[in-house]
Parts: sequence; C-alpha cells; structure tokens
Amino acid sequence: MTQPENLRSLLEAVANGKITPDIAFDSLKDLAYQSVGEFAKIDHHRQLRTGFPEVIWGPGKTPEQIAQIMEVMRHRTSVVMATRIEPKVYSALQPKVRGIQYYEQARICAIVPPVIEVRFPGKIGILSAGTADLAVAEEAAVTAELSGFYVQRLWDVGVAGIHRLLSNRHVLESASVLIVVAGMEGALPSVVAGLADCPVIAVPTSIGYGASFSGLAPLLTMLNSCAAGIGVVNIDNGFGAAVLAGQILRTSEKLRLAAERSKVSVTQP
Repeated sequence: MTQPENLRSLLEAVANGKITPDIAFDSLKDLAYQSVGEFAKIDHHRQLRTGFPEVIWGPGKTPEQIAQIMEVMRHRTSVVMATRIEPKVYSALQPKVRGIQYYEQARICAIVPPVIEVRFPGKIGILSAGTADLAVAEEAAVTAELSGFYVQRLWDVGVAGIHRLLSNRHVLESASVLIVVAGMEGALPSVVAGLADCPVIAVPTSIGYGASFSGLAPLLTMLNSCAAGIGVVNIDNGFGAAVLAGQILRTSEKLRLAAERSKVSVTQP
C-alpha cells in the first residue's frame, strides 16, 4: 500500500463503494511506520514522501534482525534492499529470507521481482577511476538499477591513463547524470566535469596510501574542484550517490511533465 499506484487504487475503490472505509483503514493503519520487535521501526511512508523506499543499513545489525526487517518490508515494497552485507552475513541470511539475492561486489542483499524494469527515463553513467574503487561504484550501480534506472558502467578510467577516458567520450555524452568514483587524489571528477554537459556526482573512496587519510584527501580535492557542476557525497557513499542521481532524473521528468501540462493549458481555447 506504500506504492503510489496501489494507494490511488484503494482510494478509488472506497470512492466507488467497492470496499468499505473500515477495510481501507486496516490497509493504511501501518502506513506511517511499523515496529519490528523492539529494535526497529520501518518507515513504510518514505517511498510516498521521497520516491525511494527505506533501505536497510547492514553493519551493526545481526542477521536475525536484518531477516526480520526484510520479511516485514517485503509485503510493502517491490524491492527490499540491505547494504554493506558481507558474505558471511549473506550466508546466515540465506536460510532465513526466501528468494534473497546477493550482489557480492556491491555488498548488497535484496528481495527483487523476477524482472527489474527500467521505470524512469534518462541514463546514469557510472565511472570508476580504478579497479580498487569497484565496490563503491557497484554499490551505486546496483542501487540505481534496483531503483528502476538505466545504468551504464565504465570502469578503470582514472587520470593516470587519461586516454582510457577520452576513448570513451560517448559514455559521457550520452549520460543524463554521471557518478564518478575515485580514490587516491580524487582528480577524475574534475576532468569528467570539464568534458560533460550534465550533473556530475563525485564519490571519494577510502582507497589510497597513508596521506590519502582514508578518503579525506580525495574528498577535499572534489570539494575544491575548479570544474563547475559537481556535487560531492561522503566517502565510500555509492548508495547516496545513486539516490541523488535518481532524484535528479525524477525531478527532470517532473519538470518535463509540468511543462507539457502548461503548454496544453495555454493552447486550449
């Protein structure tokens, strides 16, 4: 019932007298949030408010807690996702959660429908500077795909071999939003933003030698970029970058639809 189309159908059924208000109330009574034991309160209303359902942060939770939360959420949203799940935690979840899938490189567990459909227009291009950045880049890619967006990956195109990026300019030119993941000195987003005509979301990673300070050096580089049009998320936050990219595309679609409606209302007699 937290899906907008399901809520609309319920209200139409009440208005048409097909179901009673009491039945509708029972369907909506847990809409705001639902308690799971004494350790969690699931925000079922989040997708209606923001367009994205609540996602489970894995670290700090036991497999039993994660399993219980996923079982509650599976009846309320088409995709249930848990991030930062290590292989041993997934092994413990397998017998507890029916139909669970594991995206090992992204460290994401999910309950998903048989087919993941692209539900939103536009393309999210995701670039990684090096192979060592792939865990964060894949977290962004899988999050975006499970959220209904089309993703194009371009891995290992860092500035140490800039020709690898320049020979793939078509990825930059075709993207609606770009997520650029880099560790070390974090220079890649600046280069990409100087070549692309779309928003660039920079993701610093904790990959690097001692003076990178576990991602602080690339974070500061990205914040101090001389290229315009860059937004920066926190260190290793591939998930947050994907959600931001999705919000940009969803807002763009809302603006397009609003412009179409405005054009229709102006031309009507």
